[in-house]
Amino acid sequence: MKNTVGSTDRIIRGVLALGLLIAALVAGISSGWGIVLIILAAVMAVTGSSGYCPIYSATGIDTLGQRHDTAEQRHDAHSH
Repeated sequence: MKNTVGSTDRIIRGVLALGLLIAALVAGISSGWGIVLIILAAVMAVTGSSGYCPIYSATGIDTLGQRHDTAEQRHDAHSH
């Protein structure tokens, strides 16, 4: 699994997870909406903490921003 979720995206997902969990408590945890909100909160928490989003991978989205060059890429750039 390749990371696809950048640091800003991870923070946003964490805040959303907390907000969704609070909304689930307000709606009633055992209600239909409460269960849906808990599931969404869990998805946001897992994808945010792991740095991997399967939907991003399937669609080619990447919020990591500019990546660090590998040692091989730096070597190739200096040898030309």
